[in-house]
Amino acid sequence: MKRAAGASVATVGFPYLVRSSALGNAGTVAASERITLGFIGTGSHGIDMNLKSFLPQPDAQAVAVCDVDPVHLKQGRDTVNAKYGNTDCSTYKDFREVLARSDIDAVMISTPDHWHVPISIAAAKAGKDIECEKPTLTVQDGRVLCETMQRYGRVFQWSTEDRSVYEYHRMCELVRNGRIGKVHTIRVELPSGPDTPGNPEPMPVPEGFDYDMWARRLGRLIPKTVSTGTSGGFWIIRAGN
Repeated sequence: MKRAAGASVATVGFPYLVRSSALGNAGTVAASERITLGFIGTGSHGIDMNLKSFLPQPDAQAVAVCDVDPVHLKQGRDTVNAKYGNTDCSTYKDFREVLARSDIDAVMISTPDHWHVPISIAAAKAGKDIECEKPTLTVQDGRVLCETMQRYGRVFQWSTEDRSVYEYHRMCELVRNGRIGKVHTIRVELPSGPDTPGNPEPMPVPEGFDYDMWARRLGRLIPKTVSTGTSGGFWIIRAGN
């Protein structure tokens, strides 16, 4: 009894120390108030445009990254851990493992186009809110996506970032209020993109790359080879659909 009492006193005398940041002190957001995020797709755009945009947000917490490419996966993990100064970021090759985590509130999807809608729908059914890169692969995909979000009551946002840029809002304001006179002609230019397909020659799948997961939705339409470049990969995907 004396030993037990001594242990209890020791416990009371030396309480567990909680960092002030966890409680929302020191100018931070309390952990209970942060949105926990999983990042599905950590290629160049997934990291440089999306992951790095979320990491500075005080009310967001990246807890997991997912990619079929082990190189991209490691880059995503290291980017998160470097920001938080720890090794807590979990890694996955299968997006379903991210969606299965009850502690993740939302996901950022930065995959190739053919996976945008299937992962978004799966995320909604798993109770996650979603931000996803544009576009859908087909018009029908878009309709199914909208209906699913309404059915499950999820928050969904396309990454149409230009709609949120101040300069574009200012331009619209000037035009709509007649500040530049009567508009009679509007010309629209878009990035031209590659004008030739990627290298069509078969080449082996990179070591560690989960090709079956990457191409699963495309099935037999895509041979088990990969392109030598990002743009080429995009065109091969398009040709297969």
